[in-house]
Amino acid sequence: MPGSRNVAPAIFRAGKWGLIGPLAGVPAETVKRVLDVNVVGMIYMCQEAQRHMSTHSGGPGGSIVNISSTATKAGSPGTWVHYAASKGAVDVLTIGLAAEVAGTGIRVNAVAPGSTNTGLHAAAGMPDRVARLNPTIPLGRGAEPDEIAAAVLWLLGDDTAYVTGIVLPVAGGR
Repeated sequence: MPGSRNVAPAIFRAGKWGLIGPLAGVPAETVKRVLDVNVVGMIYMCQEAQRHMSTHSGGPGGSIVNISSTATKAGSPGTWVHYAASKGAVDVLTIGLAAEVAGTGIRVNAVAPGSTNTGLHAAAGMPDRVARLNPTIPLGRGAEPDEIAAAVLWLLGDDTAYVTGIVLPVAGGR
């Protein structure tokens, strides 16, 4: 069971992306909202988790797993550059915070999903996007949400007790 060493995992979900399209066409309020949710919100959640989990303040220690994206690799040109930039900030937050809190009983990692079969693409106006990307994915298909969840649970578990500061791509080889 994840966190069975008497440590508390922190599980939070937050994400914002906006409509698909070139950066020049993304309204300023969308860019601000994406950064507020994906970066500022993640920072606030990590701060709060640290306050409750740190062994230096009487907490049990634990593990934080942030959600990034493989969009950071190529930058998502023509689709979600602003989103990819926000997830790049999550990667840096993960790496920096992991080093900062390692001595307080807290591990910090991230999972970076690739194309995943969720409602995200439909909500952004491109419901068939994952299917269209399948030929570019070495495993030939998009991920299912439970495959992403399994990676998160793995990072929360005892088998990764010596793992901190990584961004784990879960992207079918892409």
